[in-house]
Amino acid sequence: VQLQVSGGGLVQAGGSLRLSCTASGSLPRIYVMGWFRQAPGKQRDVVARIGPGNNTNYADSVKGRFTIPRDNAKNTVYLQMNSLKPEDTAVYYCNLRVLGSDYEYWGQGTQVTVSS
Repeated sequence: VQLQVSGGGLVQAGGSLRLSCTASGSLPRIYVMGWFRQAPGKQRDVVARIGPGNNTNYADSVKGRFTIPRDNAKNTVYLQMNSLKPEDTAVYYCNLRVLGSDYEYWGQGTQVTVSS
């Protein structure tokens, strides 16, 4: 499984960005996709996840600002980030986790920087 991430960059506070993550290869039948982020000196934390039934969950810090739509036909998940804040600055990672197992895959990180 390979995860190709695109998007990210520099944006002013209050702006928007969209990240994309496309999965390819031998995909599992059922999986959860998600976005994580890691700020300098901090641990990697989950931002948002979406399951096979399109059920979603979000970190409290991004609720109401971020969404995680999924295009199953393209094996792609997005992270739409609105009303960005400087504290959203981090390296963002895409994650695919095989449901019911410990197997997971990571995409390359992409830097998101929000200036005040």
